[in-house]
Amino acid sequence: MKIISLVSIALLFVVIPVYGQLLSDATGLVNRLDIQTGVYSFEVKTVSNFDISDFEFDKNEKKLTLYITSGLENNLGEIIIPQNLLGGNLTFYLNDEEYFPQINSNEKISFITLNFTGYGDNKLDIFGTTYLSGLTEMKETDMPSPNMTPSVLYDVGLIYAVLILILLIVGGIIGVVIFKIRRRK
Repeated sequence: MKIISLVSIALLFVVIPVYGQLLSDATGLVNRLDIQTGVYSFEVKTVSNFDISDFEFDKNEKKLTLYITSGLENNLGEIIIPQNLLGGNLTFYLNDEEYFPQINSNEKISFITLNFTGYGDNKLDIFGTTYLSGLTEMKETDMPSPNMTPSVLYDVGLIYAVLILILLIVGGIIGVVIFKIRRRK
């Protein structure tokens, strides 16, 4: 019985949660920002070593504002903005100072590479010269009926709990087998 409890306790220390580790400069946090503009919905994707704590979109100013929270001095990130949402010549302001990131664009997206210093809270304003290019702005009343297909959401904490439970059960079975083998000898 002691072996079973020792194996069970040992298995608790084997599973180390990823979120307990420090972030490195190379960590890629993925953010998907859903931006609603009347009936159209756009997804702005970011991969970075900082977190996007909030965002705002102002269609009148053709401006996307990202509120950045970083625990690192050297910040790296990539942003993908659909051309239909914001396009044309993009202008950037980091903490209200003009900023010049690397930009690659095609007819569908603008791919922006950010590289700046400064930990803590930062604000990035992205101004475009076009908004809803190739699309007509529609009102909420013109909106088609929504898709009522249920979506599946996964609770990561529940998945970890189930994995730990499975490991404990497997460890207990192994402990019982070892106990019976030693008892026969």
